[in-house]
Amino acid sequence: MSGPVSALAVTTSWYLVLGALLFLIGGCGLLVRRNPLVMLMCVELMLNGVNLSFVAFADRFGDVNGHTVVLFVLVVAAAEVVVGLGLVVAVLRASPRATADDLSALKG
Repeated sequence: MSGPVSALAVTTSWYLVLGALLFLIGGCGLLVRRNPLVMLMCVELMLNGVNLSFVAFADRFGDVNGHTVVLFVLVVAAAEVVVGLGLVVAVLRASPRATADDLSALKG
Protein backbone atom coordinates (compact mmCIF):
# COMPACT_ATOMS: atom_id res chain seq x y z
CA MET A 1 0.00 0.00 0.00
CA SER A 2 1.64 3.18 -1.10
CA GLY A 3 0.61 6.48 0.45
CA PRO A 4 0.77 9.97 -0.98
CA VAL A 5 4.21 11.27 -1.83
CA SER A 6 5.40 13.85 0.64
CA ALA A 7 6.47 17.28 -0.57
CA LEU A 8 9.80 16.72 1.20
CA ALA A 9 10.55 13.30 -0.27
CA VAL A 10 14.25 12.58 -0.42
CA THR A 11 15.29 12.31 -4.06
CA THR A 12 18.59 11.70 -5.81
CA SER A 13 19.26 15.43 -6.00
CA TRP A 14 19.27 15.65 -2.20
CA TYR A 15 22.05 13.07 -2.06
CA LEU A 16 23.98 14.85 -4.81
CA VAL A 17 23.74 18.17 -2.99
CA LEU A 18 24.90 16.52 0.24
CA GLY A 19 27.79 14.86 -1.61
CA ALA A 20 28.77 18.19 -3.17
CA LEU A 21 28.65 19.89 0.24
CA LEU A 22 30.85 17.19 1.77
CA PHE A 23 33.32 17.57 -1.08
CA LEU A 24 33.27 21.37 -0.75
CA ILE A 25 33.81 21.29 3.01
CA GLY A 26 36.68 18.84 2.59
CA GLY A 27 38.24 20.94 -0.18
CA CYS A 28 38.00 24.14 1.86
CA GLY A 29 39.49 22.38 4.88
CA LEU A 30 42.32 21.03 2.74
CA LEU A 31 43.14 24.50 1.44
CA VAL A 32 42.79 26.32 4.76
CA ARG A 33 44.28 24.01 7.36
CA ARG A 34 48.01 23.30 7.60
CA ASN A 35 47.89 20.43 10.13
CA PRO A 36 48.72 17.21 8.22
CA LEU A 37 46.31 15.12 10.30
CA VAL A 38 43.41 17.49 9.60
CA MET A 39 44.37 17.53 5.93
CA LEU A 40 44.11 13.72 5.80
CA MET A 41 40.65 13.91 7.38
CA CYS A 42 39.62 16.50 4.78
CA VAL A 43 40.74 14.21 1.95
CA GLU A 44 38.67 11.42 3.47
CA LEU A 45 35.67 13.76 3.67
CA MET A 46 36.10 14.58 -0.01
CA LEU A 47 36.28 10.89 -0.90
CA ASN A 48 33.10 10.20 1.06
CA GLY A 49 31.31 13.01 -0.78
CA VAL A 50 32.26 11.44 -4.11
CA ASN A 51 31.23 8.00 -2.85
CA LEU A 52 27.82 9.32 -1.87
CA SER A 53 27.37 10.73 -5.37
CA PHE A 54 28.39 7.42 -6.96
CA VAL A 55 25.89 5.51 -4.82
CA ALA A 56 23.13 8.04 -5.56
CA PHE A 57 23.69 7.74 -9.32
CA ALA A 58 23.91 3.94 -9.11
CA ASP A 59 20.61 3.82 -7.25
CA ARG A 60 18.97 6.29 -9.64
CA PHE A 61 19.95 4.40 -12.78
CA GLY A 62 19.71 0.91 -11.26
CA ASP A 63 23.30 0.07 -12.15
CA VAL A 64 25.71 -1.79 -9.90
CA ASN A 65 28.83 -0.16 -11.40
CA GLY A 66 28.59 2.81 -9.02
CA HIS A 67 28.69 0.49 -6.03
CA THR A 68 31.70 -1.29 -7.51
CA VAL A 69 33.58 1.99 -7.92
CA VAL A 70 32.74 2.91 -4.31
CA LEU A 71 34.17 -0.40 -3.12
CA PHE A 72 37.45 0.28 -4.91
CA VAL A 73 37.56 3.88 -3.65
CA LEU A 74 37.06 2.66 -0.08
CA VAL A 75 39.89 0.14 -0.45
CA VAL A 76 42.25 2.80 -1.82
CA ALA A 77 41.16 5.24 0.91
CA ALA A 78 41.88 2.64 3.59
CA ALA A 79 45.36 2.06 2.16
CA GLU A 80 45.91 5.82 2.00
CA VAL A 81 44.93 6.17 5.64
CA VAL A 82 47.27 3.40 6.74
CA VAL A 83 50.31 4.78 4.92
CA GLY A 84 49.51 8.46 5.33
CA LEU A 85 48.56 8.22 8.98
CA GLY A 86 51.72 6.25 9.72
CA LEU A 87 53.88 8.94 8.11
CA VAL A 88 52.02 11.80 9.77
CA VAL A 89 52.15 10.24 13.23
CA ALA A 90 55.88 9.55 12.83
CA VAL A 91 56.53 13.16 11.82
CA LEU A 92 54.29 14.61 14.54
CA ARG A 93 56.04 12.53 17.19
CA ALA A 94 59.37 13.98 16.15
CA SER A 95 58.08 17.56 16.07
CA PRO A 96 54.57 18.07 17.45
CA ARG A 97 54.15 21.51 15.83
CA ALA A 98 54.89 20.26 12.30
CA THR A 99 52.83 21.66 9.42
CA ALA A 100 52.28 20.49 5.89
CA ASP A 101 55.21 22.63 4.74
CA ASP A 102 57.51 20.70 7.08
CA LEU A 103 56.50 17.45 5.40
CA SER A 104 58.27 18.55 2.22
CA ALA A 105 61.49 17.38 3.93
CA LEU A 106 60.30 13.81 3.26
CA LYS A 107 60.79 14.20 -0.50
CA GLY A 108 64.34 12.86 -0.27
